Amino acid sequence: MAFGKYSRVDGRKSSSYSSTVSVVVFVAFCLVGIWMFMSSTVPVQDQDVPSEETVNEVNHQIMSDNDSKQFEDSSGESSQDITKNDGNDSDSGTSEENREEMSSREQSEVETGSQSESETAEGNQREMIAKESSDEEPKSEAENDGDGNKEGENVNSGDEEENKFERGENTNENNEKDEVVSLEEKVEQDQDNHSEQSGGEASELLKETNVENGAWSTQAVESQNEKKLQQTSEIQSGWKVCNVSAGPDYIPCLDNVRAIRRLTSTKHYEHRERHCPDEPPTCLVPLPKGYKVPVKWPTSRDKIWYYNIPHTKLAEVKGHQNWVKVTGEYLTFPGGGTQFKNGALHYIDFIKKSLPDIAWGKRSRVILDVGCGVASFGGFLFERDVLAMSFAPKDEHEAQVQFALERGIPAVSAVMGTKRLPYPSAVFDLVHCARCRVPWHIEGGKLLLELNRVLRPGGYFVWSATPVYQKLPEDVGIWQAMTRLTKSMCWELVTINKDRLNAVGAAIYRKPSSNECYDNRRKNEPPLCSESDDPNAAWNVPLEACMHRVSEDASKRGTSWPLQWPSRLEKPPYWLKSQDGVYGKPAPEDFTADYKRWKKVFSESYMNGMGINWSSIRNVMDMRAVYGGFAAALKDFKVWVMNVVPIDSSDTLPIIFERGLIGIYHDWCESFNTYPRSYDLLHADHLLSSLKKRCSIKAVMAEADRILRPEGKLIVRDDAETISQVESMAKSLKWKIHFVFSNDKEGLLCVEKTFWRPKEAETIKSAII
Repeated sequence: MAFGKYSRVDGRKSSSYSSTVSVVVFVAFCLVGIWMFMSSTVPVQDQDVPSEETVNEVNHQIMSDNDSKQFEDSSGESSQDITKNDGNDSDSGTSEENREEMSSREQSEVETGSQSESETAEGNQREMIAKESSDEEPKSEAENDGDGNKEGENVNSGDEEENKFERGENTNENNEKDEVVSLEEKVEQDQDNHSEQSGGEASELLKETNVENGAWSTQAVESQNEKKLQQTSEIQSGWKVCNVSAGPDYIPCLDNVRAIRRLTSTKHYEHRERHCPDEPPTCLVPLPKGYKVPVKWPTSRDKIWYYNIPHTKLAEVKGHQNWVKVTGEYLTFPGGGTQFKNGALHYIDFIKKSLPDIAWGKRSRVILDVGCGVASFGGFLFERDVLAMSFAPKDEHEAQVQFALERGIPAVSAVMGTKRLPYPSAVFDLVHCARCRVPWHIEGGKLLLELNRVLRPGGYFVWSATPVYQKLPEDVGIWQAMTRLTKSMCWELVTINKDRLNAVGAAIYRKPSSNECYDNRRKNEPPLCSESDDPNAAWNVPLEACMHRVSEDASKRGTSWPLQWPSRLEKPPYWLKSQDGVYGKPAPEDFTADYKRWKKVFSESYMNGMGINWSSIRNVMDMRAVYGGFAAALKDFKVWVMNVVPIDSSDTLPIIFERGLIGIYHDWCESFNTYPRSYDLLHADHLLSSLKKRCSIKAVMAEADRILRPEGKLIVRDDAETISQVESMAKSLKWKIHFVFSNDKEGLLCVEKTFWRPKEAETIKSAII
């Protein structure tokens, strides 16, 4: 029988033991005798045990009035039996004798193969330690750390003693380590099974209950880990791969086949609009076969891995226009488009020459590109300090927006159909359409009036399409209809120019910056919207063929053009003066404080403390953006940020656009209009705790998994309970935990998505053709 650590033996030889045991015991006694002869005092242990629980469970201390020095616990005596000084050598020696015999017997049983009895003893030992820990009075932090030794010294010392045991060096310290070595291994195994962080990645949250306890665990840690394991098991049992017709390209709210089949009409592109399933999916989208980590920016603008988006239809039908070509294992993008076959940069410069007042990157900073194709126009505008929000539907031009995102260019899947675009009014400096296939002139100009809503007063509409420069009957008819419509909308036709290299032309219109023209029209067509119509309401709001009046109050948004970039990023908009801020201060102070905060957070925490290689980050999403301070803090990095303002949060999206950033409204209880594997980094600041009140947090995590690329990062700032829940889910998804910190109220978590996918599949019937 193997003896527990706190057991006593009388030193008598049992007749049931073999001769081998007798020899080992005899040798042990000889070694003890030699040790006692050469040492007159109990050796003081150099290292201290760094936690309260460790002291309570295993330490045998020698106390003095003014300080305390820690010794290794060899006998397991209660606190009343602990000696008060170093002079009682005979008792110490007797105790050591008994321990040597006990350890020798345990070792002999292991050597003779009594494994089952050893495991039973180990279980009893752990139960006794737990009981001893609960009965003893905890020591103070000062007592535990009085010698100033570090955690790493304890761990290294334990490893060294374990090595001594393997070499057969039966010293007093060695024998004591022999008793706990199996328990150390058990604790380490438990910690691995519960995915606890190791070494330098250990979180501040775990320091007081885990990291400082050396080789010993505690009831707090064991209970906490067991609860987490149970939660993880429940969550993990539900992860399955989505079985849908769209396969690796599944967008739940755009691929709801069942809802699309029920539509009574598709005349206004209703089948390209959002139709979300009743319950958001909690399955995981599969990876394309042969998927690789995406090519890094700026190389990605020109080529991407073919197997990441293995679609060739656009290359077949648009290759002659230099949209995209198949080149070996890559898809390459020559930078062309339908209207700029000879390159986007030439076309961009052509527009500027046509109207220098556009001033790319200064006056015109934030633009909307309608029907963007593969978004080469927006991709090359980065060289002019311009951010383009590009969008196109998920239609027969397969994967066009997916190509854009894989290249590192901002884009969303959307269509101009029956509802308003998910942007506030008067936020885009310029709107661009190059053969975007939108019938602007029909039905009272309803779609063009939607562009009028989102275009800033005094902003430009650049229309490059065949009706501008061709004389075919159809083109002539469309041009005449557009001329009547734009005049009735009070848009000024500023210029029409022809690009001789590309053999195309462009008409540039300007939206009025006052109501004078509206008031002087002979006919009220298109009509002005009613005063009760909120132009900023944009989530699932039906389109109306009307125009909103321009604000003429100098203190209101839209009466003055924003500051030039980059000044507009850092200074509060002029129209914030009359408002209260999100965090309770006057809005300008709130804005400035938020900007300073995020710059500090990024430089002191996110930049170097998260294990993130920011040179590999390109596509970023702030899932709850508020003022856009997080995106502003990233200004000097080669990234772009999609600033999402949730529909149940304060409507701060106009402020974000005013700063020269881009963003969008969204309800996170539904899927986002983007392809899977679109983003390198997601940032969620106090988002998930609020979402738990009205939708499934598991569905939100499944959506984050869908949006995020393998090796992409998710940073979550939230309350401690939510952080713990997200951490458990991330572990069940086999994500890597880079950083976790939590106190009683707040927490911070950084995790990394891996390539793992479940083996079991879940069929989403609404998404099967």
